[in-house]
Amino acid sequence: MQLECFATVADPPELAPGRPDRPWMDAFGGRTPYRCLPLTMANTTGWEILCPFGFTAEWNGGAATSDITIIPDAPVGDPSHFVVSHFAYGTLTFHTGYLFRTPAGWAVLASGAPNHIKHGIQALDGLVETDWLPFPFTMNWLFSAPGRVRFDKGEPFCFINVVEHNAAEKIEPVIRTLDSEPDLKAQYEAWSSSRAEFNQKLTDRDPAALKESWQRFYFKGEPPARGGPAPASHVNKRRLKTPKPKGGAA
Repeated sequence: MQLECFATVADPPELAPGRPDRPWMDAFGGRTPYRCLPLTMANTTGWEILCPFGFTAEWNGGAATSDITIIPDAPVGDPSHFVVSHFAYGTLTFHTGYLFRTPAGWAVLASGAPNHIKHGIQALDGLVETDWLPFPFTMNWLFSAPGRVRFDKGEPFCFINVVEHNAAEKIEPVIRTLDSEPDLKAQYEAWSSSRAEFNQKLTDRDPAALKESWQRFYFKGEPPARGGPAPASHVNKRRLKTPKPKGGAA
């Protein structure tokens, strides 16, 4: 299966596998957020499209396209080829520089990079039917209040993933009681008891618990009630392929 990325400009923005690190995660003592495997897996499950230059965007709160001012860090030929106020109402629009194609039934989910926090502006997510679309899509961000925001060179302005979008409609959510699944209930209760006991030991400054620091059931893919090897489907590090030129590349 391939995600085909057709460049629509001579020098498109860099496209790279998602990075696990985030500045706000680094700022925690002991880098504790990195212990949360769902966070780092979300950060790396997709590809980032990176800003080719740094700039500041300022919105004065007005509804016109002219109410957003874009100031590149250094002179560039025409910044509007990459970032522009197009839809007005405080919306900042980016051109990805690519036309994406996916196999039949698969779509590109475009969003901001997961857990990449920006004050004053919010990424707008979009699901694009790239299995037939013959033109590119834009990535849009909406100011949440008048003010200034910065995008640094090399910062992700768009995060893409591929999803089998029509398959979601075949899924039927079913609400059940834990009593209807005795084995699952036993595992849940074992985890709950272990968690409460471990947290109490941390509160009591138990030396062994302090040394262990955190429980690793999820990270290891280890059911707390019976241990044993991780399920074959368990992944604790994403290894996405780096895009490479192929077939008619410039």
